[in-house]
Amino acid sequence: VQLQASGGGLVQAGGSLRLSCVASESIFNFNVMRWHRQAPGKQRELVAAMLRSGVTNYADSVKGRFTFSRDNAKNTVYLQMDSLKLEDTAVYYCNTDHWGTTYWGQGTLVTVSS
Repeated sequence: VQLQASGGGLVQAGGSLRLSCVASESIFNFNVMRWHRQAPGKQRELVAAMLRSGVTNYADSVKGRFTFSRDNAKNTVYLQMDSLKLEDTAVYYCNTDHWGTTYWGQGTLVTVSS
């Protein structure tokens, strides 16, 4: 399984970005897909997750601002990030588990400026 994340960049506080993560196979093969992030000097944290059923969960810090979605035909999941804050600055990773193995995308950098 290969995951390719993209969409990061520099944005002002209050702005929006949409991250994409393309999988090398059907995303319906995976029970769950997740977005994590790692800020400088901090541990990687779970931001959002989507089950195969479509149920989503969000970290409290992003609830109401971030939206997890998917396009099954494109084997792609998205993270729409609105009302971005300085503390959202981090490298964002998509990940999944498949047959007992955890797979990570390469990460995409999001920098929020004041």
